[in-house]
Amino acid sequence: MSRKISILGATGSIGQNTIDLIRRDPAGYDVVALTGAGNIAQLAEDAIALRADVAVTARENLLDDLRDALAGSGVEAAAGAEAITEAATRPTDWVMSAIVGAAGLAPGLAALQQGGTLALANKESLVCAGALMLGEAKRHGATILPVDSEHSAVFQALVGEDMAAVERIIITASGGAFRDWPLEDLPNATLDQASSHPNWDMGQRITIDSASMFNKAMEVIETREFFGVSPESIEVLVHPQSMIHALVGFCDGGLMAHVGPPDMRLAIGYALHHPQRAHLPVERLDLARIGQLDFTAPDDARWPALRLAREVMAAGGLMGAVFNAAKEVALDGFIAGQLCFTQMAEIVEEVLDARAEEAAQGRGRDAMTLDLVAQADHLARKAAKAAIQKRAG
Repeated sequence: MSRKISILGATGSIGQNTIDLIRRDPAGYDVVALTGAGNIAQLAEDAIALRADVAVTARENLLDDLRDALAGSGVEAAAGAEAITEAATRPTDWVMSAIVGAAGLAPGLAALQQGGTLALANKESLVCAGALMLGEAKRHGATILPVDSEHSAVFQALVGEDMAAVERIIITASGGAFRDWPLEDLPNATLDQASSHPNWDMGQRITIDSASMFNKAMEVIETREFFGVSPESIEVLVHPQSMIHALVGFCDGGLMAHVGPPDMRLAIGYALHHPQRAHLPVERLDLARIGQLDFTAPDDARWPALRLAREVMAAGGLMGAVFNAAKEVALDGFIAGQLCFTQMAEIVEEVLDARAEEAAQGRGRDAMTLDLVAQADHLARKAAKAAIQKRAG
């Protein structure tokens, strides 16, 4: 029997990799909803090819374009944030949550409320509202499966293990585009240079976040939320080859490593077929040819985002939402040429200091609400924009 699935964020790199796997077994899936943003041609092409029930663009001004692209196909067209959330409520067995940024939180929660499986690539959901997401999953009997390569690796390393025996979790980072740059050159890094990743084929925003290590900072917080471990037990290692995605250390001193090519279809496929494993069209590693795997400790001076993540976890409450909102606005500022590369971390730290009162809110599973998260997000964005404008003079 075919499985009913939806893909939220279908036109991004995660969504496209998910669609690649689905296209290889079209009889196995009944596609309910695909959502995207500005790439209407890709969204319509995929919706028609996969015979989706509905295609939704986040941009309301592009609804007519989407309708025109879908004309005669029988695929319903819709637009706007509410339409995306509505699409997430349509009955399915499996939903990919791959919308970039805090915009993915509400649709992800809506999907969980249907009681199915949420494949979570939107790391912002757990960073901003981990207690809320996990509480909703438990309340509705839903399952969350991690799709970030690091968290999928940890999840797989823990199969059959007792969490009480886990001593440490190590997630790896490639180091991004500026891993070997002299520190004094980082302020002069250009947008084009920051948008090129040495190992992974990803969208521009996540690629820049990799260079600044903000993506890894988010993943540290996500690790704590998803696996319920102490911040002190989470480590980061710079691993240029991006082949060991994570390691789990146990109380007997042993380490369990997940090794695979830098191909997101590995983690997506594991979530898509869980609890079974299925053949995936990914490279088979030749370790003899590779010959060597390297590891170094990250430098806080080069990547201050990691230090900020530790401060966010120590503060608790809604500080994850503040952190993410400030990071998103700072990234916008860098892309727009309003900030230099190193000023992104400065803006985020300034906003965290200014919004410290959020640490006292949203603590505990029942205290956190979507409205509180949205308010913290709004105020942090406002503070970040003001900090950027102040720098502009």
